[in-house]
Amino acid sequence: MAETSSDHPIVAQIPHLRRYARALLRDRTMAEDLVQDCLERAWGRLHLWQAGSNLRTWLFTIMHNLHANAARAASRRPRHSSLDDNALGVPVRASQEDRLEIATLESALAALPDEQRQVVLLVGLEGMSYQETAAVIGAPIGTVMSRLHRGRERLRELLAGMSVAGAGGPGLRRVK
Repeated sequence: MAETSSDHPIVAQIPHLRRYARALLRDRTMAEDLVQDCLERAWGRLHLWQAGSNLRTWLFTIMHNLHANAARAASRRPRHSSLDDNALGVPVRASQEDRLEIATLESALAALPDEQRQVVLLVGLEGMSYQETAAVIGAPIGTVMSRLHRGRERLRELLAGMSVAGAGGPGLRRVK
């Protein structure tokens, strides 16, 4: 029986690619573009994938390389911001407290250097192993472990600092 494109194992990885791209870029439109570029590259080069190897790692490596290339290109040209409501939108939560916690986490993640944020998202959000993450970013496992440790420590510091400021400092305070 012939395998249709909707039955292909790549299709099962699309939600994971989207989640990682959205967390990495913090912009829904740019994330969707990155996922589309990744899928286009993967389908066009499917003959290069070695059967029996980890398809998920291969796809995330493609996405990582596309993102790195785009980041290098973007650093050479001026930045502009979209005023489109969709670009500014964060998923609407049922309670204000949830929105504040998510915004705090997003701010803390955005404050991390790209290398640390990528590793934290791949291991923490996507559940990849150190070995898979190392293959995706093209670095030794020791580098992954070091970046993950530094990224987690920095996140802890940032989140602790943000919650202290929000709890009783000049920022927002909790009201029950």
